[in-house]
Amino acid sequence: MQNTLSPVIKPEDLTWLNQDEEIIIIDASAGSKTRYDEQHLTGALFVDVNEDLAAIGDFAVGGRHPLPSFEQFATVLQKLGITKDTLVIVYDDKNGGNAAARLWWMLRSIGHEKVQVIDGGFQAAVKAGFPTTGKAENPKSVGVYHIKSWNLPLSNIDEVENVAKTNEYLVIDVRDANRYAGLTEPIDLIAGHIPGATNIPFTENLDADGRFLAPEILREKYTEALANVKPENVIVHCGSGITACHTLLALDYAGLPIPKLYVGSWSEWSRNNKEMILA
Repeated sequence: MQNTLSPVIKPEDLTWLNQDEEIIIIDASAGSKTRYDEQHLTGALFVDVNEDLAAIGDFAVGGRHPLPSFEQFATVLQKLGITKDTLVIVYDDKNGGNAAARLWWMLRSIGHEKVQVIDGGFQAAVKAGFPTTGKAENPKSVGVYHIKSWNLPLSNIDEVENVAKTNEYLVIDVRDANRYAGLTEPIDLIAGHIPGATNIPFTENLDADGRFLAPEILREKYTEALANVKPENVIVHCGSGITACHTLLALDYAGLPIPKLYVGSWSEWSRNNKEMILA
């Protein structure tokens, strides 16, 4: 899916936003509602990763953060005052912007092209001089945002099982190396990885300051990593479909096709008696 708008906006460029344009800033900081209430970027509205960007149920069916229904997501967008013409600027307060990337992916996938993630997130925006406040924000009243489908490619547990160990496909696990190796597992019940999956940690998309590497560097890195497979045969996953979106964002930032997202990820795979590589 082509998009002329960069998926990443530098915090230094926030002050240059066209004030005449319809802009909504979203704070997607996972588990940080307390921090949001105390201090957020002025004008920013809060979304909860668990309640607004997922439909959590049985972890064995869709993982820890399955996508919400179209009706649920449409309600969230309406609550935030987002229309099809809105430029959405998203940030969070974690290294890398994982939760922000999840909302970016969801918006892009429903066909909303005007969405950008703040490089470096909340901390970088504050450092760049963007004003903050602890005051409550009031979204504007808008109509229903009609959603028809997820337009970006998705994978599922059956496809991953069928193709992960074939040469024609590449399954990328973006979790850190120790989780991939099964040396530690802070969240899910079993430590390990999907047989055939390759580990490219999402943190390798970032520099020492937690900012995205330059697009040309990312392009070179992933062009080499994906050289032996067709773009449509690349599947990206993480623990629950959140962090994987960071790598999808990095690929788009690099000017490369956005691969398939396996939303269920390790949290679903490890709960379904599938073959696993353990430490």
